[in-house]
This record gives sequence, C-alpha cells and structure tokens, in this order.
Amino acid sequence: MGMFESDYQLAWAVYLIGAVGCLAVGFRITRWMWRWLREIIRLVGAVLLFTPTLVDPERMLYAPAIAIGALDLLFRTGNNVWQAASDLAIYGIVGFVLYLVLVVLRWLVNRLTARPAEDDRRTLSQRIAEQADDGFDDRRVRGLRADPRY
Repeated sequence: MGMFESDYQLAWAVYLIGAVGCLAVGFRITRWMWRWLREIIRLVGAVLLFTPTLVDPERMLYAPAIAIGALDLLFRTGNNVWQAASDLAIYGIVGFVLYLVLVVLRWLVNRLTARPAEDDRRTLSQRIAEQADDGFDDRRVRGLRADPRY
C-alpha cells in the first residue's frame, strides 16, 4: 500500500510541474493581449489545469478533472464525466468570483490613488511663450503649426 501512495504522489508532482509549465507558456502566449481578455484566458487555463476530481472515494484518490473528462468521453471507461464537469464548473465560478473581487479592488485603488488631471487652459502660443522663457529656441517653433486633426 505504501508504494502505491508514493507513486500517486509522484504522479501528481509530475503533473503539477507539467501544468505549471503549460500555464507559463499560456502566460507567454497571451502577454500581448488586452488586459481584461488576457486575465480571463489565464483564469480559464488555470481552472482547466488545476481542478481535481474525485476518482476513487474509498481511497480518496483524485485526478485532474480535464483528463478524467476527456478519457471518459473518448474511451467510455467510466461514469465520472459529470463529476469532472461539475468540479470544473464549481472551480470556474469560484475563480471568476475571486477575479471579479480583484477587479473591483484594483479599480477602487486606481480610482482613489489617481490624481485629477490639471485643467490647463493655456493656449498653444502661451505654452510656446512659456517654453521660450525657459531657454527654448524660438526659431524652431515658427515653422510649426498645430493641426486639430486626430
């Protein structure tokens, strides 16, 4: 019995190392995306990789829910598909709620720490004159014009 326990722990250790590697690759792939999309994709990836499901209730053995669901669907080996799907859904909902709490906290911190923008009503000529007083070379400014095009 002791050897099986050790193999079980070894298998989980190998799986967790591989899952962390896959998540790191997912982080690298999604780094160019818009922040809100990137964070949601990373959350879904983490839920898919790290959600366990109970396989053997007598010995309290767990396995990755995505692997159990895929194997049961492809090979029709057991009846754990619904258990794996419900575990994925529960962990996904919990992860998404925690993510929403994080987003609200981040928004509050950003809102409370952001300084209001200064209302600068000076015209362009006033700004140029102020810069000229600071030692700015006027000859370079004469040929420039300010277009209101965006």
